[in-house]
Amino acid sequence: MISLKQITYGDWPNCYQLSNDLIDLVLTTDIGPRIIRFGFVGEENEFVELPEVGEIDGSEWNSYGGHRLWHAPENMPRTYFPDNTPIQIEEHDGFVRLIQPVEPTTRIQKEIDLYLDTDAASVRVVHRLINKNMWTVKLAPWALSVMTTGGVGIIPLPPRGAHANNMLPANSMALWAYTNMADPRWLWGHKFVMLNQDTTNTEPQKVGLWVPNGWVAYARNGHLFVKTFDPNENETHPDFNSNVELFTNEEILEVETLGPLVKLEPETAVTHTETWHLFKNVPQPITEADIIKDVMPIINTL
Repeated sequence: MISLKQITYGDWPNCYQLSNDLIDLVLTTDIGPRIIRFGFVGEENEFVELPEVGEIDGSEWNSYGGHRLWHAPENMPRTYFPDNTPIQIEEHDGFVRLIQPVEPTTRIQKEIDLYLDTDAASVRVVHRLINKNMWTVKLAPWALSVMTTGGVGIIPLPPRGAHANNMLPANSMALWAYTNMADPRWLWGHKFVMLNQDTTNTEPQKVGLWVPNGWVAYARNGHLFVKTFDPNENETHPDFNSNVELFTNEEILEVETLGPLVKLEPETAVTHTETWHLFKNVPQPITEADIIKDVMPIINTL
């Protein structure tokens, strides 16, 4: 049974808990749109909650943790408009909608719709950007889940093949100026890229890839968080055509997906949909062989 009720969560007095018998989400309305918690009922948050939680400052962007919606390509100050003001929440038949006021600096409005499965640990998350300018804006929706520490991000590579039958490249990869491919947190495998979160390593790392497989995952402490999405194979994405990105530092690991770049006309919207799945009793993989053994049987059911 799905329920939506107003609660106090930590230092946030005006939150809403959306839950079924398996999982719950906590939605902030003092800031946002922001999903500050996602996890199994009565168990730890899969998302990180950073020290800024409860501190609302209208002039400076705060990370807070949780899940947020941005517009790409990343740019300062455009992307970093602070989501520190109250938002509206609407309960509809079958879904809940979070609505941010129009950003005064960008004239973009953000909305997130949440469709919670009635009897599975799954929720469909529809991200929406609306152009309130009088001119066209080129952007892409960008969904960022800020995971708690100690896990490993997993990106699948396209199917591998023999040289004789594969003359053209199969996918692209974006590296940032601070990306260090020799960093021990990386595993550049044959079928997967893995990025470990390490609270003792303060150097940020990031990668972006074109992922036609339509999924990305984060494994930690026996739990497996999976995002599935439409890879939009025939569209152009930001960051050298990346539709999946992982970022980490000593505090977090972000699991990010991006929609295609669009020229958004005035008073029109673009959407980007993820479906989140959460599983128990999944060993945290260390090697590619672990992924094949413990993670792929689950992925293949989605």
